[in-house]
Amino acid sequence: MSKVRWGLLATGGYADVAMKAKASSHTTEFVAVAHDDARSAEAYAETHTIARAYPSRAELLADDEVEAVFIALDPVDHAEWAVKALQAGKHVLVEKPLALTAADTERVFDAAEAAGRVCTEGVMFRHHPQHLLAKRLLDEGLIGELRYLYAACTASLPPDYFRRFPERGGGGLLDLGAFTLAAIRMYGGTPERVYAEEVRRDGEADHNFAATLRMPGDVLAQFEVGQEVCRGDALHIVGTTGRLVLEDPWFCRDVRRVELQRQGPPPHADPVSEYLAVDPDGEYRCGDPYAVSRLQFDAVSTAIRKGEDPVYGRADAVEQARVVEALFESGARALPVYPKG
Repeated sequence: MSKVRWGLLATGGYADVAMKAKASSHTTEFVAVAHDDARSAEAYAETHTIARAYPSRAELLADDEVEAVFIALDPVDHAEWAVKALQAGKHVLVEKPLALTAADTERVFDAAEAAGRVCTEGVMFRHHPQHLLAKRLLDEGLIGELRYLYAACTASLPPDYFRRFPERGGGGLLDLGAFTLAAIRMYGGTPERVYAEEVRRDGEADHNFAATLRMPGDVLAQFEVGQEVCRGDALHIVGTTGRLVLEDPWFCRDVRRVELQRQGPPPHADPVSEYLAVDPDGEYRCGDPYAVSRLQFDAVSTAIRKGEDPVYGRADAVEQARVVEALFESGARALPVYPKG
C-alpha cells in the first residue's frame, strides 16, 4: 500500500506528536504544512522535513498532491476548516473535539458524504492494542458482568494555554473530557442519563468537570477532568467478578500490559492480579512512545487507501457531541442542597 499524503493545518501540540509518530509509520507521510505566518510555516517544515510550507490554509487545500488533512487548530475553528477541507476534496482527521456542537458535527459529516471523503474525530487511544485487548476481555466475560466504569484525566495547565479559553473552544470537558467520555462510551455503550457538576470562575471555561452517567444494563460510569489539578490518568472497568486497570490510558506511552484483577479466594477475597501482554507478537510496535498517534494515522490512512469507512465515523462523533451537550446542560441546572432564601 502506498502512503497517504497528508497536509497539516496546525504547528504545535498534537501536530508535534503527529510529526514524531510519522517517522515509524508505513502508511502516512506529511507533505505540506500551513500557518498564517509564512516564516513559522517554513521553520516548521524545515524542522520536520516537510516538503512544502504555505502561508495560508487555503493554499494548502488547493495543493492537488495533498490527499488528506490533519486539523488540530483552536477547537472553535475545527468544524469550519473541516468543511472547507472536505469541499476541497480532502479526507480529514480532526483532533478532538471535532466540533463544539452536535449540529456542527452533523454539518461536517454532511460535507464528507457530499464529497465522498473519509472524516473521523481524532481520539487516538481507541486504536491502541491496550484498549483493543481490554474490550475483548470485557466482551468475553473475564470480569463477569460490567457494573461500573471510572475514568479520569487531569492536568495542571499553564494559565495561557489556548484550550483553557472558552472563546477558543476550550475547557475541561471539551479538551480532556473527550478522552474520558469516549472511553466510557467505548466500553459501556450509549449513556441513558447524565448528571454533572462544573467549576467556572469569572466567565472562564469549565476548568474542572465531574459527571455520573447511567449506562445500559444498570451500569454506572463516573469521570473527572481538570485543567488545574495534579496530573492523573485512570481507567477502571469493573465487573461482578473482576476489574481491568489500564496504565496511561489516554497517551499509552510504552504501555505493554493490562492488569486483570479477579476475585480472590475466601475468607477475605482480596483481588488477585494478572498482567496480560497487549502486543505479545510485536505487531503494533508498542515500544514506540508515539505509537498511539501512529496507530491512529495508520487506521485512517488504511481506510482511505482501501476505500472503506473509518472505524469511528459519523455516528460515533455525533453521539459524543450530543452527550457533551447534555453534560453541559446538566452542569448548568444542578440544584442546591439548601436553596437560598
